[in-house]
Amino acid sequence: MSASLRLLAITPIAVSDEEVARRQARYDRHAPNGVSVLVENLGTGSDVPRALECEADIRASETSLIERLQNANVSEIDAFLPDCVLDPVVSLHPSLFARPVYGVLKLSTHFLLAQGLSIGAVARNAAIARELDRKLELYGCEVASGSTQILGLSVSDISDENLWAAATEETLAASSASAVINGCSAVEVHSAPAQGAVLVDPTATALQVLELIARGFPGTEARR
Repeated sequence: MSASLRLLAITPIAVSDEEVARRQARYDRHAPNGVSVLVENLGTGSDVPRALECEADIRASETSLIERLQNANVSEIDAFLPDCVLDPVVSLHPSLFARPVYGVLKLSTHFLLAQGLSIGAVARNAAIARELDRKLELYGCEVASGSTQILGLSVSDISDENLWAAATEETLAASSASAVINGCSAVEVHSAPAQGAVLVDPTATALQVLELIARGFPGTEARR
């Protein structure tokens, strides 16, 4: 029997059934052999944010996610993969959860840094950009204040691939970084531009790294 890694991905906000299905299809497209991802909604209660528009939303999202993961049925999963580029709960102590928690941003950032690449990022709003800067610095990037570029997009634009691609085009052309991380785990990233920085899909990149863990690559046994 081939090795496998079964992941549970919880959305960072309350989303529709259609959006869960769209995200699930995206994971299905990008998951390599041996890696499977099940996407579930964060919840629908009044305390669950509908969008990450401010610092309070980001903290509420993480609080809701802690509860969801602690109450998740883990009988058929090997690890958690929060469906958010901001890596909510990833830095918390592993004893809080019944399974390891992998971070989309952490896995992709370390992969890029290992290649000696300079890293930038884009995000749809200022609140997400600030948190993304904080996490990138935590993961070893040299991040200047405000280095994540703000696209000025709404939460509804996440599912509009063409609009997102158009918004990033000018930023990529002007970026001094080698690789620019797309600051949303649920956006499909198109091919690289003819010139300028490469836009990195953090979800697709993280899944490729997780394939090594699924195969039992030396030193990558399942852990935080």
